[in-house]
Amino acid sequence: HQRQPLEKSFLSSLSRALTNIDRHNNDYFTSSSDTAASNNNTNGEHDNIASLYNNKHHHTTTKRPKQPRPPTNLTSYISFTTISIYLLLLFTSTYLLLLFCTLPMLISTDTPLPTDDDVGITQHVHKGASFQSIRGRRQYQQMKEQLGTLKERAVQWEESAKDAARQEAVELQEKERSLLDKLSSIGSGSSREDVMKVGMLLEEVVEEFEGEVEEHQAGLAANKGHDEHWTDSLKAWNQAVGSDTHDDENDVENNNNEMENNGNVGNENKRPGFIVLGMHRSGTSMLSGLLVEGFGYETGGPLIMPNFDNEKGFYERIDVVLQNDEFFDAQDIGWSYNVINYDSEQAIRDKLQGRIDFDEGKRALKFLNNHLKTLPYLQKDPRMCIALPTWLKLLDDEPAIVFTYRHPLEVAMSLKKRDSSFYLEHGLRLWIVYNMRAIQNSARLCRVFSTNEAVMKDPAKEVQRIKNQLTDKCNVIPPPKSLIPQKVVDSFIDPNLQHNSKERKNEEKTSGILKDFGDGCVAREFDSENERGSPEYESEKEMFLMAMQVFCDFENGKA
Repeated sequence: HQRQPLEKSFLSSLSRALTNIDRHNNDYFTSSSDTAASNNNTNGEHDNIASLYNNKHHHTTTKRPKQPRPPTNLTSYISFTTISIYLLLLFTSTYLLLLFCTLPMLISTDTPLPTDDDVGITQHVHKGASFQSIRGRRQYQQMKEQLGTLKERAVQWEESAKDAARQEAVELQEKERSLLDKLSSIGSGSSREDVMKVGMLLEEVVEEFEGEVEEHQAGLAANKGHDEHWTDSLKAWNQAVGSDTHDDENDVENNNNEMENNGNVGNENKRPGFIVLGMHRSGTSMLSGLLVEGFGYETGGPLIMPNFDNEKGFYERIDVVLQNDEFFDAQDIGWSYNVINYDSEQAIRDKLQGRIDFDEGKRALKFLNNHLKTLPYLQKDPRMCIALPTWLKLLDDEPAIVFTYRHPLEVAMSLKKRDSSFYLEHGLRLWIVYNMRAIQNSARLCRVFSTNEAVMKDPAKEVQRIKNQLTDKCNVIPPPKSLIPQKVVDSFIDPNLQHNSKERKNEEKTSGILKDFGDGCVAREFDSENERGSPEYESEKEMFLMAMQVFCDFENGKA
């Protein structure tokens, strides 16, 4: 039923069109009838056809009823029902909503787009203006203004650390000079009084040193390092923007574990370093300096600074020296007396039971037991000849040993020259005890032997041999330098400093032989402050012969 009006309208329009065509044809053919009559032969057929056509259509149009005119309004074709109106409103609302949501992207702003530094990527990705309101961007800008970039913070931290280290070194040198001035002021009258003064000064220095260490640690805790600064900054950022830090903390922990696993790659089965053993005044400082400066072995610090009796430096860690003195004091021992009575097991018991202070030992072990180190360490203190068994129980890894010795008479003369109250016999006795304990305590360790005379004769060749044997024979981590520069040798070897060696050799040219130990090793007469034939002289000579027996055994390879 709904289609009938449309069909009727269509038929009415078609009928009207046909009527107009017929009317036009009738007018045309009527106006040309006279022409057709005069030209019957040629136009007869056209007239007949037109007549037939006109009669046919005239008959048709006369039978059709008159139809109304076709509609011309839109409402005639579209029916505006309730459903259609609702659909139109829904479409319009959807369009307006979409336009409103995309409006911020279409409107241009004067705010600049974020740069590569803002987003932290190497290739900038252009984004619309809506990026300005991304979550956490405001907090990020505020934190960046407060903390600065990580690179700037790292540079500032490094520069401040360097300045602090330089300042600490200057202060340490000044305090050491002050200590040396105090020590030089001690007279040589009463030995007991001197010992008491030295003890008081050492206690004062230890207290100052411990205070400086505590201040240094407090400064580190306040400033923190690169890793701690980065971790704290990351936590602050995540807290500000409300994100979870669990994954980031895991990443930091994994990176630290990876550093621990990869920091010493290839050195897992190697010895981390070695200890130089030798009696005081036996050339251990010169040998250590050549190895450290020439090949790059690491000592850590702080170290005892050079002074009047050792201008090139001692290469001894202060914490190790102080801890050895602590072990000795608990057993009524000093470096120059009663060392033969040192009990390494008693020292361990004193530490475990808290009868001694082990703060210096803890500082030393942080360096010696550092498994992330990639450089081999060198530890040197003549007291180690005595205290080595105690330290072996405290070290995580077994060290190698470099043992060196010097002619006993030269050592005794050097000790007496440094301290005029030092008797020659006492120096010889110490030489025997120190070298004997060094050999006994290191018997089961890998050792490299050397002598002060060999170093002085051809220093470059001798230290190169020592370094090669440490690496190849004792499996110590190789140092960063494989060859020692000649300028390092020239800076450490000064024949003019070997006064006692020259004096001894000059005296031996004219002195008689006291005893021949074989293989070209003899003990010759020596100058003594004691009168020949006196009990003091005989005791001194007996001690000298005992020391020469050990020395010749060293020279001949028997010891």
